[in-house]
Amino acid sequence: MKPAHDVPVDLTARLTGGHHQALKLWLRLLACTVRVESTIRSRLRATFGITLPRFDLMAQLERHPDGLRMGELSKRMMVTGGNVTGIADQLEREGLVVRVPDPQDGRAFMVKLTPRGRKTFADMAAVHEGWVADLFRDIPAADKATMIALLDTMKRHLNDDNIDNRD
Repeated sequence: MKPAHDVPVDLTARLTGGHHQALKLWLRLLACTVRVESTIRSRLRATFGITLPRFDLMAQLERHPDGLRMGELSKRMMVTGGNVTGIADQLEREGLVVRVPDPQDGRAFMVKLTPRGRKTFADMAAVHEGWVADLFRDIPAADKATMIALLDTMKRHLNDDNIDNRD
C-alpha cells in the first residue's frame, strides 16, 4: 500500500461511501477529463508552442474548409465571442487563418484556415492523435468500445432530457 503522501489527489478524493452514484460518476468523468486535458495542454505548448484553445479553433476550421462565422466558432468551442476573436486575431497575425466575407451575408465574415494553417494543423493533429492513443493504450479495445457506447447513451439522454429547463 502506498503511503498517504504518495497517493494522487484528484476530484474524486473528496468522495465517501455515502455519496450518490451519479455524483461519483460525474467526478470520475471530470477527473479523467482534467488529467487528459492537462497532459494535452502541456504537450501542445512544449512541442508546438500553441495553446489548446488555438488548436481547438484550428480543428473546427479544418472540419469546415469554407470557414465558419465567429459566432458559430464561439458556439462550437463553448467560449465567448471575445475569446474567439482574440484567438482568431493571433492566428491571423501568424498567417494560419484568414477572414473572408461571408457569401451569404456581406456584413459578416468567415474565418478559414490558410494553406499554411492547414499544413500546420495537419502536422499537429497527427502528433496529437498519437498522444491521445498513448494515453488510452492500456485500456482494452473492448472496454473503449463499451465506454464509447455508454457515453453516447449519456450524451443522448442529456441532450434529449432538456436538463437546462428543470427546476
